[in-house]
Amino acid sequence: MVRPWFVATLLFLCEAQGAPQLLRGESKYLKPEFKEKYFSQILDHFNYNSVGNGTYLQRYLITDQYWKKGYGPIFFYAGNEGNIWEFALNSGFITELAEQERALVIFAEHRYYGKSLPFGKESFHIPEVGLLTVEQALADYAVLITELKKDLKAQGCPVIVFGGSYGGMLSVYMRVRYPNIVAGALAASAPILSTAGMGDPAQFFHDVTADFENYNPACRDAVKGAFEKLQTLAQKEDYAQIQSEFSLCKTPSSAADIHQLNGLLRNAFTLMAMLDYPYKTAFMSSMPAFPVKVACDTMLKGNDLMSALKDTVGIVYNSTGKLTCLDIYNLYIECADPTGCGLGFDSMAWDYQACTEIEMCFESNGVSDMFPVMPFTQQQREQYCAKKWAVLPRPGWLKTQFWGDDLSTASNIIFSNGDLDPWANGGVRKSLSSSLIAINIPDGAHHLDLRGSNPADPDSVIQARKQEAQVISQWVKMERMKHRSHDF
Repeated sequence: MVRPWFVATLLFLCEAQGAPQLLRGESKYLKPEFKEKYFSQILDHFNYNSVGNGTYLQRYLITDQYWKKGYGPIFFYAGNEGNIWEFALNSGFITELAEQERALVIFAEHRYYGKSLPFGKESFHIPEVGLLTVEQALADYAVLITELKKDLKAQGCPVIVFGGSYGGMLSVYMRVRYPNIVAGALAASAPILSTAGMGDPAQFFHDVTADFENYNPACRDAVKGAFEKLQTLAQKEDYAQIQSEFSLCKTPSSAADIHQLNGLLRNAFTLMAMLDYPYKTAFMSSMPAFPVKVACDTMLKGNDLMSALKDTVGIVYNSTGKLTCLDIYNLYIECADPTGCGLGFDSMAWDYQACTEIEMCFESNGVSDMFPVMPFTQQQREQYCAKKWAVLPRPGWLKTQFWGDDLSTASNIIFSNGDLDPWANGGVRKSLSSSLIAINIPDGAHHLDLRGSNPADPDSVIQARKQEAQVISQWVKMERMKHRSHDF
């Protein structure tokens, strides 16, 4: 999945001021005052010999601003692949709902991300990185919830788990693995099928392309034409012209450099498709309102396709206009996730997960999409992961471990997906039972429903949030009744 990389500094500025400040495009409501805390977490939940009873400090954010102590539910966000402040500041629906339900809100950071590094700067050495697994992360959350409920005298308070994208996957897995701890789960934009190796590897970049094509079919043609012109220059080894056309910091000198450039360019369109929100945002990247529209208008404003392509990807990589050139190796790092891993420690963690449990052998083919031919097969994944992390991926393990599409015996899960989100078709789009509910949002981008209310919100997401709120409220009531019956 495309990783956040622009906003970390902004988030820490918000954090340093005490209560987080309102980001552009976020909720019109005031932010709750989250407190940053740390929990002494077990390093290895499943092996008593590997590191003994070793622990690490897991970061979490908590606010009881709306909580009816000892009675109100607990809304728990299953942190995904990044700084937990980033998700807290961009998931305003959870705190809006907490005000209605008088809930305690907790955002827990995923091990090996943000400040929750089990072995500090050595966390990404081998074998230390080996404790980065989905199972360990879920156990972290289960232990954290259990202990905090004791400490806060909240044993009778129902827990609802939330998550977006990979965090949405984790919310599903929490409900499947620990139904004794969580009463229900809202999984927003959770690609639990495609990341388990299920589906067409060409689907993702086809769906990215569809976002631009649906706005204007000529947009797809223009992007495809620009990539073809780039390919022609590359075949001629006219690297100086390529450097000039894209204002690259260094002149390409090999096919590998062109491959890297193609990855950088493709990644920009992926981000704009995912974050096609109806207002300006500073989540994952600084984006204008309706970035797909802005991108297509940019691509179609002149006859010079190469110049238009440079300006279009500049929406992502040079939104301030301050970069005088593009450094293709510093702005984008190729990894085991063809949709992008981001930069820094967080990118290393996601790369490792993409080499182990999370399967993303997605490819562009230039036929069903507008991008260059860039395959990423299981064999290529194995070769890369063996070289980078000395591991051999196990295709099918995530499906075996967390049920894949055979979820009929699970319960109390909402699967929400926006039709604008290229991840949507990798998730559950149809309800599986009366308590396994699929909510499709026609005008929604990547987990738009988790974001706070905004005057620019389409009616489809407003209605989706209302339905989610109603279902979650019912889950809370049912869990309270169950708890009361156990008391007698």
